[in-house]
Amino acid sequence: MYTTKSVGIRGLVVKKRFSELLDEVRKVVAGKGDEWGRLKAVCDLLYERVEHYDWVGFYIAEEGGKVLVLGPYRGKPTEHIKMEAGTGVCGRVAQSREPVIVNDVSKEKNYLACDGDVRSEIAVPVFKAGEFVGELDIDSKRASAFGKDDLQFLRQVAVLVAPLF
Repeated sequence: MYTTKSVGIRGLVVKKRFSELLDEVRKVVAGKGDEWGRLKAVCDLLYERVEHYDWVGFYIAEEGGKVLVLGPYRGKPTEHIKMEAGTGVCGRVAQSREPVIVNDVSKEKNYLACDGDVRSEIAVPVFKAGEFVGELDIDSKRASAFGKDDLQFLRQVAVLVAPLF
């Protein structure tokens, strides 16, 4: 008997689904409309098509990456519309310029809570011409929701959307 673990079926399904979503992101980025509208469409696509993505948004880097300002997003409204580098998960990404995955936000000392139901978060930097211009931030109501497939996928999304910044 084959199990999901023994043949890696779940992993193959996830990779195929993410590959298909990347094609859709490419279409959105290449589509018509202003940059913010297309970024919002990417948020909508990820929010609607990935079950464990419960909040999807972009933060825009300002002041050379010292400040992040909320851009297009999909999910519950947040009070965190502006934050300093180093503050919260997104601020950590702005400071380090590296992706961050938090499996359990309740254990994060520097966490900025937007929604009491959020259990995990991933944030991935966006670079344009080698310069940090923003980040893609995703929250989940599931603990440990994000793995290496999410990270690889979201890094690719960040590259695709970079021209819109």
